[in-house]
Amino acid sequence: MEPIEIIGEDQLPEPPNGMYPARVDERGRLKLPVCMQTFINALPDDEKKLYATSLDRRIGLLYIKSAWRANKKMLNRERNTVGAAGRMRFSAEHLGSDTEMDGQGRVLLSPELRRELGIENQPVKVCAVSPYRIEVYSEAEFERMNRESAEHAEEDVVLMAPRGLL
Repeated sequence: MEPIEIIGEDQLPEPPNGMYPARVDERGRLKLPVCMQTFINALPDDEKKLYATSLDRRIGLLYIKSAWRANKKMLNRERNTVGAAGRMRFSAEHLGSDTEMDGQGRVLLSPELRRELGIENQPVKVCAVSPYRIEVYSEAEFERMNRESAEHAEEDVVLMAPRGLL
């Protein structure tokens, strides 16, 4: 099996914490908050090209170059033995596109991705979940997840505390 090369987290800048409001404009460009722009600008030059897609058709994803390359390699390797890998690869390729942040902090998203997520000319929320990936939530998906999180907040804390939650 061919190794999957990915840049180490210790070689990447620290992504911002928290969830931030953003907007997809009428031309399909996601205007990133300043903290996300700062993060992307601090990436090594060969990682600043992004891949915008969705794996679950609910949440948009912006991957740095090496992370998407590693995911694609793994999905291609597994697609003949694991049905989920083939389906995820199909969705990611159908909805995805190579992109990069322009000088004004905007990232162009494919029309297919915008339509699937319902984010054309809409406000969104963005969150860097790791140095490899930024998630993009439509208002509807954010509200759904917010309700679910609130409904289970107390039991989730009780469940996670013994697992090492600080």
